[in-house]
Amino acid sequence: MNKKPNGTKIVVLGGLGEVGKNMYCVMHNDSIVIIDAGVSFPESELMGVDYVLPDFTFLKENQDKIKALLITHGHEDHIGSIPFLIQSLEIPAIYAPRHAKELIAVKLADRNIRYDNLFAYDGDTKLKFGDIEVEFFLVTHSVPDSHGISLTTPDGRIVTTGDFKFDLTPIGPMADLYKIATLGHEGVDVLISESTNALSEGFSTSESKVDNALNGMFEKYPQQRIIIATFASNVYRVKHIFDTCYKHGRKICLFGRSMENNIKISIEGGYINHKEILIQPEELNNYKPSEVAILCTGTQGEPLAALSRMSNGSHKYVKLRPDDIVIFSSSAIPGNALSISKIINKLCLNGVSVYTNKSLSGLHTSGHANQEELKLMIRLLQPTYLMPFHGDYRMLKRHANLGIECGIPKENTFILKNGDTLDLVDHKLTRGESKPGADIYVDGNRIGEIGSAVIRDRKIMANDGILVVIVNVDMKKHELLIKPNITTRGFIQVNENEELIKKIEVEAERIVKEQLKDNHSTFASIKNEIMVNLIPFITNLTERKPIILPIILDIKKEAKVEINQ
Repeated sequence: MNKKPNGTKIVVLGGLGEVGKNMYCVMHNDSIVIIDAGVSFPESELMGVDYVLPDFTFLKENQDKIKALLITHGHEDHIGSIPFLIQSLEIPAIYAPRHAKELIAVKLADRNIRYDNLFAYDGDTKLKFGDIEVEFFLVTHSVPDSHGISLTTPDGRIVTTGDFKFDLTPIGPMADLYKIATLGHEGVDVLISESTNALSEGFSTSESKVDNALNGMFEKYPQQRIIIATFASNVYRVKHIFDTCYKHGRKICLFGRSMENNIKISIEGGYINHKEILIQPEELNNYKPSEVAILCTGTQGEPLAALSRMSNGSHKYVKLRPDDIVIFSSSAIPGNALSISKIINKLCLNGVSVYTNKSLSGLHTSGHANQEELKLMIRLLQPTYLMPFHGDYRMLKRHANLGIECGIPKENTFILKNGDTLDLVDHKLTRGESKPGADIYVDGNRIGEIGSAVIRDRKIMANDGILVVIVNVDMKKHELLIKPNITTRGFIQVNENEELIKKIEVEAERIVKEQLKDNHSTFASIKNEIMVNLIPFITNLTERKPIILPIILDIKKEAKVEINQ
């Protein structure tokens, strides 16, 4: 390898201070390798936003250096940005594990995006991009074919774990402990390790224990219809649900598009067996309750998901029965507890029995490493430096402390923010310049057009509404022809607040007349005076600040109307 003095740079674009939109880059000289391209799903205050993407500005500025995008596994927070990324930039190649590759292909096809350079890798694959050498190692996670990645440059080796856990009795294959330990023996300079469960003590529960718990539910309720809600992407959970249904002689009916897509790919890839027990929704009522199980989406209380529609009585094919058993084989994503509670209450009102992981331990386990597993990864890889990744600040901080407990000097742990960089030069890691960027919002087919100002306006409209002031003027004579007309949406009921509306009309009339006294007044100046003066006037009366939208109509003698908003 030819070494040059500017060294290797790690640039974080997403995944720090948050759980979602994971994306970072390793750059050496004229080569950039991108690792993951995820999305996060908006919190409730991001009204109308469908997805949140990382900021691609750094990549756009270095387009000619991009060599490839490497994917660790097929979860949305690692692959969700890909359709938007390849429409914004030229990505020469995407390398993904086999299962993630198929999910990406479906995602691109859904958006009618053609991309011909999508390739699969496995644990034996080795790649080289300029002076960056890449190899992969299998890890255990809730989705098949999850991998960690080792990137070696003339300045040192960087290893990223991807999402992982150590499960000694997994449903799928074991993590490649030998290769992980071998990398550690050869020498790891920088470990980039996920931090999702850094606050959870001990070891995570094995997936096989969940298998036992679910099997116990089928044995306990042999005559009842069983409805299981789980994450569509948790393929190993779905696999043992299939195996359990096959064992107990039940057919499975699927509801939820993401569930159908994931299972189709998993069956075709050989990850799930017994496809013969699948039935179509139209066939569901042809079977006794004891002969079927329903597998659906909706674990987070999503209003349009299958389970929500069942609880509302609006599902086309499923009408809940008092003896139904509903199982939440999932955990609550932070921020969703209230939505989940509402769904559970609705289900209970229908008379069904609801079981969650809290009410019956063992119905769910995380696909992420707890504290002892994070320590084990550190011990196996023996890194000189640790950069916690994939988590909010307290998770990153706790993970850094775990590294210190495992013998990594405090000054060798780096808690970063999105946009921060690290420089690796001759096996020594230091902080680099920061390249902070703004989240990119996707609203329907609009990418990046929705900024903070639009979100702020939406919040104001949601909380305080909008007030429209319609003004008819003759700009040639500088006359107000009739009193301003006031209409509102989401602010007040007009017919119940006539006195308030009257006061606003009088004030608007005063403002417009005052402005029209100036022979140099324009549409813009009248609009500005209305907004500047009405906002404090209305706030003083109501303690609310609606958005003010003035509409100026210029009525001329020849009856031609000019409208200015």
